Amino acid sequence: MQDLIFKEPYRFVPPIRGWRGRFWTAVCRRVLPIFLKREYGIVDRDFRHIDRLLASMDAGHGVLLLANHSRLADPLTLGDLTNATGGRLFYAMASFHLFRQNAFQGYFLPRIGAFSILREGVDNASLKFSIEALAIADRPLIIFPEGTVSRATDRLRPFLDGPATIGRMAARRRAKGDGGKVVMHPLTIRYEFLDDVVAAVTPRIEAIEKRLSIRTRPDLSLIERAARLGRGLLALKEVEYLGEARSGDAFERASRLSEELITPLEEKYETETGPGDDIVVRVKAVRTALAPMLLGAENDVETADRLDRELQQVYLSQQLVFYPRDYLAADSPPEHLLETVERFEEDLTDRLDVYGRFRVIVHVGEAIEIGHERPPKGQSDPLLVETAARINAAQSELAAEIAARRPGRETVADLPLV
Repeated sequence: MQDLIFKEPYRFVPPIRGWRGRFWTAVCRRVLPIFLKREYGIVDRDFRHIDRLLASMDAGHGVLLLANHSRLADPLTLGDLTNATGGRLFYAMASFHLFRQNAFQGYFLPRIGAFSILREGVDNASLKFSIEALAIADRPLIIFPEGTVSRATDRLRPFLDGPATIGRMAARRRAKGDGGKVVMHPLTIRYEFLDDVVAAVTPRIEAIEKRLSIRTRPDLSLIERAARLGRGLLALKEVEYLGEARSGDAFERASRLSEELITPLEEKYETETGPGDDIVVRVKAVRTALAPMLLGAENDVETADRLDRELQQVYLSQQLVFYPRDYLAADSPPEHLLETVERFEEDLTDRLDVYGRFRVIVHVGEAIEIGHERPPKGQSDPLLVETAARINAAQSELAAEIAARRPGRETVADLPLV
């Protein structure tokens, strides 16, 4: 389970501005490419249509950047926008636990423009800062509207409503002030694996097979071997939580287990969420109920252990539905196989190594002016719908471009047996 820090009271961590912020950003501009290569295998960064972003900034608009979030490297990848824009500064909203994971991260994040958001409740300080930054057009603000890492480079999860609300409130404030605009640019992040996918994933598959006592079958395709691993991992969790493994379609079983894990916690803590809501929203509601209890259980080992188990349970309920049925198929790009095996390894071992070298492409979409009016109640937010549509379109274009660079190995079906 990801290291999510609840066991200390939340306090808003603002970004460091002024000369210190500029100084540390200048330092990080030189260090960041080295860090991205060492920690995430990113050796090439390709920022496209930066002129669109610069035009909005030069026009004095408040700029909101909404990006898809498929890998843990995304925030630091977008931190390199400072290099791509010739030294312009940015703000980025980041979960509070990231500031508490280690001293290095906690020290540098505020100095390069990051500020905290409490994911387990309402964070008025963070919302106020976000709206102010856009209203005064101080720096562009980066938000990941999916609310969590999807681990699927070509699949966009539903957006949370918060970013659109922030944009509209800032637009209203600007309209009452200097009359300036607030605009939104969709950012599409697409990773391209540069090394041999077969050589990268085969040892990982064999290691997981060995750990699960599954006989290695080199005569099977990598898709078939990955599917066997998925069924094995699912069966383990069914035994852990239900007492026995079920039979039938693996995706239906995973969806059913997810419901059986989260629904009792929703009922226990009387959240206002349920099966009709997206899993990220449901998990957030339960975590919001658990957070204050964890703070009060420091001296009660039994209660703390129970709450930790419930956190693991609700986290697993989310991970189970983050394996889309059609994401890994014969016509999928090789990155989908890589991501699936990475997800297996992370869910099993709670860590993830670098599999090889990546190129990351960041596509800046055309500006969308943010209006003042809220969408009608019960209807999809047109701003978020348009943003998602543009990111999806750019994802498809970039996937096709990358496939064209790999003649003979465009899809998983083209990969040879080991």
